[in-house]
Amino acid sequence: MLDTKVLPLMLSIFVHFTHCSCLFVQEDISPSTTLRQDPGDQFDPDLNDIEDRRNETSITDIYLQACKLIGVVPVSFFLRNLDSPTMSLSHHGLGPLGCKALAIALAADVHLTTLELADNYIQAEGAKDMAEMLKANFTIEHLDLSNNHLCSSGAEYVGKMLTDSLSLKSIKLSGNGFTDDDAKYFAEALSINSSIKELDLSHNKFCGRGGEHLGLLLANNEHLEVLNLCWNQLRMKGAVALSAGLKVNTMLKYLDLSWNGFGNEGALAMGQALKFNNTLVFLNLNNNRITNEGVSMLCRGLEYNDTLQVLMLAYNSLTVEGALSLVKMVKKTPNTALEMINICNILVNENFLHLLEVTCEEHPGLDVQYGGVGGVFAKKPVKRIDPMKVIQDYLDQRKLRLWDFFRNIDKDATMRVPVVDFRNAMQHSSIPLDRFQIEELIQRLDRDGTGIVDYRGLVDTRKQMVRNHRRQLRKDASRQKKEKHKSDRILRTFQSAVEAVTPIGSVVISAEEIKAESTGPRHFSATPHSSWHRIATSNSGRCIVSNPSNDRIHLPMLDGMTSHHFTKSPNFHSCSHPNLLTASPQSDRVISLSARAIRSNPEMSCNEVKQLAVDHLTKSRPALETTPLGVKAKKVMKSKAKKFVEKTSKNSKVFTKLN
Repeated sequence: MLDTKVLPLMLSIFVHFTHCSCLFVQEDISPSTTLRQDPGDQFDPDLNDIEDRRNETSITDIYLQACKLIGVVPVSFFLRNLDSPTMSLSHHGLGPLGCKALAIALAADVHLTTLELADNYIQAEGAKDMAEMLKANFTIEHLDLSNNHLCSSGAEYVGKMLTDSLSLKSIKLSGNGFTDDDAKYFAEALSINSSIKELDLSHNKFCGRGGEHLGLLLANNEHLEVLNLCWNQLRMKGAVALSAGLKVNTMLKYLDLSWNGFGNEGALAMGQALKFNNTLVFLNLNNNRITNEGVSMLCRGLEYNDTLQVLMLAYNSLTVEGALSLVKMVKKTPNTALEMINICNILVNENFLHLLEVTCEEHPGLDVQYGGVGGVFAKKPVKRIDPMKVIQDYLDQRKLRLWDFFRNIDKDATMRVPVVDFRNAMQHSSIPLDRFQIEELIQRLDRDGTGIVDYRGLVDTRKQMVRNHRRQLRKDASRQKKEKHKSDRILRTFQSAVEAVTPIGSVVISAEEIKAESTGPRHFSATPHSSWHRIATSNSGRCIVSNPSNDRIHLPMLDGMTSHHFTKSPNFHSCSHPNLLTASPQSDRVISLSARAIRSNPEMSCNEVKQLAVDHLTKSRPALETTPLGVKAKKVMKSKAKKFVEKTSKNSKVFTKLN
């Protein structure tokens, strides 16, 4: 076997040989042809055919020499179809060595645009040779490497191929045994590559961690339009991560997630992604263990989507209830773009057909593919009332005792009567029991089959039934709580994944948030990095505070002063500081002291008041949130404030005398 490190050298040798042979042929032919040509035959189309034949001959020579050097049999189909832009070599058994010879020949080809190499067992060595070939070939746009046992070792070479290739537009990598860790190569490569439009990774082994890498792929790539991930094992975690990437994606149009089994949890995350995505046109969710509940979650997101046209939901655990949810969603969503819904395995009923007919009047382009007519609602079996409870309720309403009811047949008051007498008494009584309930009651009171009914078991029935009822209520409440916690956990995971894949600086606002904000007033909330701003005065002497939004900020009122609404001003200068949302007793003391001093000395001029306020506000750096002080601290502050006021008034009197 030839060492794979020789391939780049061989490529350069054969390419050089090709160019040289073409030059020699041109030197031999050019003088004679020039003498024979007329001036009108300068652009003879036959010359192009001659040039093509020269190129084909050179590629044939290169391929034959490569096969001889490597030691493989040449593929005759390749030699016969060198002039075709499409080369289909699937199922030819090339192997790694045959792929090497093919790669050497195709490095000099300038006509081939589509290369199909599915099912050739080229393995990782063949993927490496293809990557080297695509560095020299700039015409191949479509490549099929499906079912070639590339595995994890070949995934790295495919990643290099996607990174270096400038001509590839679509690549098929189905059925190559790629695992979770291999998905990172595709995510990294497609974050750089801007030419790939279609990617097929179906029939591989991507699970939850692989879904995280693929979610990053969707979030970072802005050119991929078609992604096929069917027949993988994404399950719930992978679906949530992938949906997070789909939420911020702005280019993908076709997404196939069928046969991944992500269940209702994945449908919930997909519904959240569809609220924001405005490019997806085709979505395939066939055979994903989605029930009617999951369809309802999906419909909540489709209500806000106006681009999705085709939705595939066949072979899920749906009934006519899920089908009705889909049609109702379309009916109440006027801006929906849905044109086809595939639920071909579901039997519907007359109510569905009537609703579909009414919906099609409003959306004439809608096509719903269903299995046929004959479906029924999934009704729960009618729960029979406990016959013991019926008897107890009957006796309680009439304030009777058990012995009062059975004393006609129980003369000895032993609370034991024959089964025949007990059945006749029940049938002829006014207790609302049917025949099945009477027989069930007899079996419960005569478990040993002795033919004697011991109706003492009815005495404690009421307490037992109450206990059973409370136990059932607790079970139902616990089940609902677990389901709610599960949904909340999935939504939190989805939001965390969205934050992880969202580029820094971009903000996504949901439709519900927009509606909520439009109905009520908006409030400004300071972030940890901009929670404090220095207050300064403009030339006009008004206090201004920086506010990145258009909302007004209301600062706390000082004692004895009116509140002011601070707005933006071109004369304002501010600087941000770290978060200072903690309480500052010193700042409260200075603010209150300055206010008291201003109020206690009315002789102070306006400029002095401004300067005093500005000095205290800028030097003390007051916090936006303060906490109440204790009684002892307040007394100390009052005494200090009194001394400060006396000192200020004395200074003002001295200043007045000097003037």
